[in-house]
Amino acid sequence: MLFTAGILLTKIASARINLTLGFLIATTTNVVFSGFAFLVQLAIRPEGVQWNGRAFLLFGLAGGFSTYLGRWFFYESVVRFGPSRASVFQVSSPLFTALIAWLLLGEHLTPLLLLGMAITMGGLMLVSYKPGFFSRRAPAPEVAVETGTLQERLLQSMLLLGLGSSLAYAVGNVLRGTAVRLWNEPVLGALVGSIFGLALQLAASSHKRDIGMNLRNANPGGVWLFVLIGIMTISAQMCAIGAMRYIPLSVATLVTLCTPLLVFPLSHLLFKNSEGIGRMALIGCCMTVFGIFIVVMR
Repeated sequence: MLFTAGILLTKIASARINLTLGFLIATTTNVVFSGFAFLVQLAIRPEGVQWNGRAFLLFGLAGGFSTYLGRWFFYESVVRFGPSRASVFQVSSPLFTALIAWLLLGEHLTPLLLLGMAITMGGLMLVSYKPGFFSRRAPAPEVAVETGTLQERLLQSMLLLGLGSSLAYAVGNVLRGTAVRLWNEPVLGALVGSIFGLALQLAASSHKRDIGMNLRNANPGGVWLFVLIGIMTISAQMCAIGAMRYIPLSVATLVTLCTPLLVFPLSHLLFKNSEGIGRMALIGCCMTVFGIFIVVMR
């Protein structure tokens, strides 16, 4: 539910404030809110924190993949192609998670699980496909981008942005799942990951000196929306990390990212089908959800 709300708010907030600045606001909020949550946790529990250097490093690396790379790809796909299609691509993240966990952690993949993966990927293809899909795409009306350079053409590819986000999140999920099983600190793990993600974002930014001025000139409503998005995403992340300690990583990730179940109807209601969701996309969504059901019930 928290991920769903964050997806829908991203579409609204990006119309009021520059996405790069909004991404920075959300990531900074991740650090502040998770830090506050950790202080509250320390105040109410009797025992202290037992240090685990390996898990700390894994949580930090997970933040680099998920908080920085995964979310950057995802925010771009939401703005360019709408929350519905972006959220369905997110569902492929547990499939990558299952494969990586199988290769590195020995989590078993049954034939039924593979069938569910195949159905889910087929649904994703239907959701994303349009005639001429693999040719150069025109940007969404609300995003003014000149199509010329290779980088600009790549940023117009739903397949690249969607699967790039999904794969980055999958790697982050495997790292987090491994870390929380070594060190049962989901709140602290979320804080460490968000700090690493924010540090990477600031290091990669070419406009660090303009951040203060941009914040002063930004739409206040857009700023507060991205603050709310940051609170929602880090809260959802804490819950997901906690679940990974007790159930298979692929299942935990799959359940927490069943966003299309809510995003599709709510997006249609709120945005009046501005994304042009047609019959094939709806069939693809049903296939995707059915594939998810097979995986979860295996």
